[in-house]
Amino acid sequence: MQRLTKSIDSLSIDSSTVRVISKKFFTFLIRLIGMATILPVIFIIGYIVVKGLPVISKDFLTLMPEDGMRGGGILPSIVGTLLLTLFTIIFAVPFGVFTGVYLVEYSKDNWVRRVVNLTIVNLAGIPSIVYGLFGLALFVIGLGFGSSVISGSLTLAIMCLPVIITSTREALLGIPSDLREASLALGATKWETTYRVVLPAALPGILTGIILSISRAAGETAPILFTVAAYYLPFLPETIWDQVMALPYHLYVISTQVAKMPKEIMDGTLFVLVFITVGFNLFGAWVRMKFRNKM
Repeated sequence: MQRLTKSIDSLSIDSSTVRVISKKFFTFLIRLIGMATILPVIFIIGYIVVKGLPVISKDFLTLMPEDGMRGGGILPSIVGTLLLTLFTIIFAVPFGVFTGVYLVEYSKDNWVRRVVNLTIVNLAGIPSIVYGLFGLALFVIGLGFGSSVISGSLTLAIMCLPVIITSTREALLGIPSDLREASLALGATKWETTYRVVLPAALPGILTGIILSISRAAGETAPILFTVAAYYLPFLPETIWDQVMALPYHLYVISTQVAKMPKEIMDGTLFVLVFITVGFNLFGAWVRMKFRNKM
């Protein structure tokens, strides 16, 4: 009997040891995978900062390009990128958020809704070059907007819509139905419940999708290549019907199309583009934290 008890005790000790070893192994493996993912990103950003930051100066940021973009500054590209991003937000955010709210809160759960949801998810995987060709056919040629800020912004907005709609829908689905039922039980209408209860609770998730999509739009080259981007414009746009230079396309041009381009200008342009896109993400994280602290 004592031998049997000792055997059971040794087996339990061995099994607990195996569990501890397995836990430590998987913890180490997860940390290793995390480091393998993060370190290349840190290295790339560090390289961009080290190479690009010394190039940044007041003249580089505020002057017009000169000598076939081999000298001067990149002000038109910065202004063009910010204009495109601003109008993309104006067009994409309201439409995307309202569509997500309608799909979750107001539409009936039938096959039409499921087909629409599946289509939206699939649209998120379409290559950006396809959106560029679509914008060329619809806005530039079909509607006669020409190559302009409005054409580029609408094309980028359509590209951003699947991500914004999907993130809005998932954020709303994550809100417990008890909140909706409690609000309705207190006498609130459907719209008041959605506007005052559901949307504030889902706002951090909605903002995540908006920031990710807008950051992607700010760094895209293919959609603006066909709809708005100019090769070389040493002046600022006056209206939304003008062409503009944009940092992604400008970086592509000076890296591949311009002979004897100083490497410093390419490094500085890349740094500014990364600074803008990372800045959008950091701003979005700050806004999400503020809303979460208020809730």
